[in-house]
Amino acid sequence: MLLVDTSVWIELFRRPSRIAPEAFPLDDVTCLPIVQEVLQGFRDEHAFRIAREAMFALPIVQSPMERPVFEDAVQLYRTARRRGFTVRSSVDCLIAACAIRHGLTVLHTDRDYTSLSRISPLRTQALPLR
Repeated sequence: MLLVDTSVWIELFRRPSRIAPEAFPLDDVTCLPIVQEVLQGFRDEHAFRIAREAMFALPIVQSPMERPVFEDAVQLYRTARRRGFTVRSSVDCLIAACAIRHGLTVLHTDRDYTSLSRISPLRTQALPLR
């Protein structure tokens, strides 16, 4: 099962989108940090309401988020730094921790996940853009 990262949702909502709609997975799940990142980017109120409804219709993993998830995210970030990788977003570490805990593959267009997969059991799939 795929945990679709914010980077993919942003590409899907962009006009024109660089993602072929038929390439978008239909069996995806989300987590609350992704919902937050996606929804906070909307300027148009109507589009925000539609996206909000769509995001909250998805199955949400790791809700509520408890302390161990945050501790896992901290450890991912620190391990990456020790191994020479700079993770640009601590939220990506939190998303990765959710994915690892639930055995999910992160579908993304964000290089942070490639780095995190090199230092952890995180499974990733980069979405090609057209």
